[in-house]
Amino acid sequence: MSFGTGPHSLNRRAFLRTATLAVAAGTAASLWESTPSAASAVKDPDLLFKAGSFAAAERGYRHALHNDPGDVHALAQIGYIALLSNRFADAEKYLSKAIAARPDDVTSAQRLAECFVRQDRLPRATPLLRGTGRPRDTAFAELYSQVTGTPWRVRGARSTRVPFVTLDPVPAVEASVNGGRTRPFWLDTYATLDLSLEAAEDAGLRAVATVSGGVANNRPITIWLGVMDSFRIGDIEIRNIPVQWSDAKRPSLPDGTAAAGAFGTTLFYHFLTTMDYAGRALILRRGTAGPRRTRATDRLPLWLAGDHYPCTLGSLGDYGPRMVTIDTGGIGTGFDTTVEIAERAGLAVDYDRPLPQPAGKLYPVTADRIGLGGAIGHGIPGHAVDKVFPGLPGPGQSAQFGFDLIANFTHEFFKPFAVTFDYGAMHLSITTK
Repeated sequence: MSFGTGPHSLNRRAFLRTATLAVAAGTAASLWESTPSAASAVKDPDLLFKAGSFAAAERGYRHALHNDPGDVHALAQIGYIALLSNRFADAEKYLSKAIAARPDDVTSAQRLAECFVRQDRLPRATPLLRGTGRPRDTAFAELYSQVTGTPWRVRGARSTRVPFVTLDPVPAVEASVNGGRTRPFWLDTYATLDLSLEAAEDAGLRAVATVSGGVANNRPITIWLGVMDSFRIGDIEIRNIPVQWSDAKRPSLPDGTAAAGAFGTTLFYHFLTTMDYAGRALILRRGTAGPRRTRATDRLPLWLAGDHYPCTLGSLGDYGPRMVTIDTGGIGTGFDTTVEIAERAGLAVDYDRPLPQPAGKLYPVTADRIGLGGAIGHGIPGHAVDKVFPGLPGPGQSAQFGFDLIANFTHEFFKPFAVTFDYGAMHLSITTK
């Protein structure tokens, strides 16, 4: 869960007290495509998509279009699958056709806007967001309209390696805003680029719009949106960045220092990004040159749902590989799942020690073995919930994304590894040292 405070996120400590995850069980693309009997039994591309078998689902939707070129649902789904894989030309083509055929298709309009945002083509996203009638979209349309010139301009070195100032409760590095002093920022793949109110005020940021951020620590959160002139990380500077800030309470660093904010996937996808847990450093590379391979490197498919939710294939014991999310901001835990999925995977759920929850029950769970490809963790602590709580990492986001997820992999799992996110080739690489 993100240390940021976007409309899709809550404070991590609040998550540990209140979160429950939706019950779901997905089937990975590799399972469908390697099992002819299963593949032949399921002809419905919607079921294939729900199972995470995106390539097979796309073939089914394209077949439907061959039979009926006006099939709006097939157009929209092909566009969505393309967006999940950052195939921008196909995403734009098919989502545009879906909207032309059904102008009230708000979801496709939001996805097409996201297609342009990921490419830093903000003027193309703005009218789409204004047209949805949704308050959050309207606020971000106003933000994007205030960005003059090219956003996310990168200057400085071709690459930079910035040491973690702490590994726990989650990694943090130092960065500076608008030429000010360096301050610690949490790293979290479920974060966008989110500042504390103090850091935003010190940097002289001006709000151009506001949006509700939901509730954290039992109080509503207001998020201010603005444009940041400069963000420097190590030897790299990024200029002209849409940014958000709030007064949400965040965890302090181990020395009691207040973090200046958090950043994650919306910044990461502008680089070849490595979170090197084992080496305790963040590495940003311009371009798409792959990381230096050492021992036991595994390369997995990578998908991006929404604006900052990375997904890949993972296993709980022998259950999988199936679709999972990667939210690195989980304090004291290595994975999130549901009681139903934990039992199906043969994990040890500690029913004698439920964690305090205002609704439902959250149980400690230990996995003898979980893995992302050949990167295996043993004795990993996690949490399993017994009731549906849509929108939280892993299975709770199945309804939001439209495909089933069995778990969220997070902080404790990644500690022995270096994980690289390549949003050009759409691969996730995990390396042991």
